[in-house]
Amino acid sequence: MLIDTIKELCALSGVSSFEDEVRAYLKEKAAPYADALRVDAMGSLIVFKKGRRSTGNKLLLAAHMDEVGLIVKNVTDDGYLKFFCVGGIDRRVLIGKNVFVGKNAIPGVIGLKAYHLVSEDEEKKVPKVEDLYIDIGARDREEAEKQVSLGEFAAFSGDVAEFGDGFIKAKALDDRVGCAVMLELLKEDLPMDCTFAFTVQEEVGCRGAFGTAFSVTPEIALVLETTTAADLAGVAEHKQVCVLGKGPVVPFMDGGSVADRKLFELTRELAEKHDIPWQTKHYIAGGNDASVFQRTKEGVRTVVMSAAVRYLHAPSIVACKKDFDDILRLARLFIGAIAAEEEA
Repeated sequence: MLIDTIKELCALSGVSSFEDEVRAYLKEKAAPYADALRVDAMGSLIVFKKGRRSTGNKLLLAAHMDEVGLIVKNVTDDGYLKFFCVGGIDRRVLIGKNVFVGKNAIPGVIGLKAYHLVSEDEEKKVPKVEDLYIDIGARDREEAEKQVSLGEFAAFSGDVAEFGDGFIKAKALDDRVGCAVMLELLKEDLPMDCTFAFTVQEEVGCRGAFGTAFSVTPEIALVLETTTAADLAGVAEHKQVCVLGKGPVVPFMDGGSVADRKLFELTRELAEKHDIPWQTKHYIAGGNDASVFQRTKEGVRTVVMSAAVRYLHAPSIVACKKDFDDILRLARLFIGAIAAEEEA
């Protein structure tokens, strides 16, 4: 089931440029259904599956496998790890959070100066990342360096759990949701050839997608993503951006790309014809791999389908399970519609 795959993916660590664990899982799951499979120089996994109609690389579906996290940049004499953020993280969500450091998953907790030592001025401010550290329980630098090397990653250790009325909380839903949807599509009898790109390093500038776009050179790219929702208490409706449970988010524009108008209208029409709830973003910001695909060579027609999520890039991201199923349904219909255009 789709939700089970999402849970398994979210339990894995894959901070940008350290995606090995996630890539190994995706490769194992995709291999039985692939007609061709390769890992490019950046580490993105590119899977080609033949469909009933031979169309080559016309259609690319993409989702990124990496997640935000931390990277160790220094070890103090007292054995604490100083770090830098990998990807965009609101430092307000870091304090007191559990992490796992490196491939050996050394447990740690993010700490800061003891409260009774905080000045009145400091009490009113959010601490800077430079003031935080990871405590792995080491007595001193020597003991810490036996366990952790500079340049090691640290990943959030948020639990995966279903709760409330059809909701799920987990770290790395951005964008293991898109990866899980593509794995489900790979299992199906597709109406046309499709290339599936599980990209790396999206969180640090869509770097993986850049190489993938040039090596695949599709005509159309469907990017499966997540996007920030602000459907919270006290937030005016026009500032909520999008809402959990109201279906796939199909943006007409964001901070990095503008949707192809025909593909945007096609997606909207498919959703409405098949009674799939859908929404668009009411705020122009952010970006994803579509920004890279759109600019490749002579240009690529792009459109994005996203799951609305709360608390993006935090240890516990919240989403609605029904939205995942609706994205899968709409993506399936999209592939069918593109295939039908080829036959016309």
